[in-house]
Amino acid sequence: MSTKNIRLLISGLALIILSSLGVNGQNLSGAWKLMSMNGKPFDHQGIKIYSDGYFMFGIYTASGEFVKAGGGNYKANGKEYIEVPDFYTSDSTQVRKPLTYSFSLKNDELMLSAEGQKETWKKVDDISAAVSGAWRFGARVNDEGVAGKRRGGDSPRQTMKILSGEYFQWAAFNYETKQFSGTGGGTYKLQNNQYTETIRFFSRDNSRVGISLMFECKLEGTDWYHKGKGTTGNPVSEVWEKIK
Repeated sequence: MSTKNIRLLISGLALIILSSLGVNGQNLSGAWKLMSMNGKPFDHQGIKIYSDGYFMFGIYTASGEFVKAGGGNYKANGKEYIEVPDFYTSDSTQVRKPLTYSFSLKNDELMLSAEGQKETWKKVDDISAAVSGAWRFGARVNDEGVAGKRRGGDSPRQTMKILSGEYFQWAAFNYETKQFSGTGGGTYKLQNNQYTETIRFFSRDNSRVGISLMFECKLEGTDWYHKGKGTTGNPVSEVWEKIK
């Protein structure tokens, strides 16, 4: 068996483990702020978003300097919580390796413990907007409004985006090669057909922190079309697919 096939087999087994748990951790849906590590107040900013069986987190300083990020699939069952990362910037060897935590959820406080580390998170936002949820980049859209060929969910190379009612984060990665291409996040507002992001961290360029990007927003079934200008000022027209 080739190395590539072995990697795909391991990744598949990891996801089978998650699906066999049967509980999707629906109570976790929303955005959570990291309050303490091992009983000590956390001195950076940390936001973790859960939705549709997917999660992402970003850690950054108060001034917006990127520290680290991760994301992937998760399941919760009883007192056991499992993550299978699609990307993890501080240690790529952990990609697609299940990590089991003990956890407790009481009111709006989430406690996770694994490998001698204890994290306390506080819920700061729910899933409440039309664009809330987990999305996968589908394709670029031309000037006539026609989308190109979609990459689909089977490719290990993905760009994902996850949103609560107020917070967002995106990431680009290849879980087969464990290559990480970039991530960013912050807060957003959706008003009528206008979607506005305010960047709080950006792994590729800290100087972009604080800027706001406005897009025309259109939802059609499980597709999200948005059109505007990206962080470089160049035009962006894309369609994203909702993860079911």
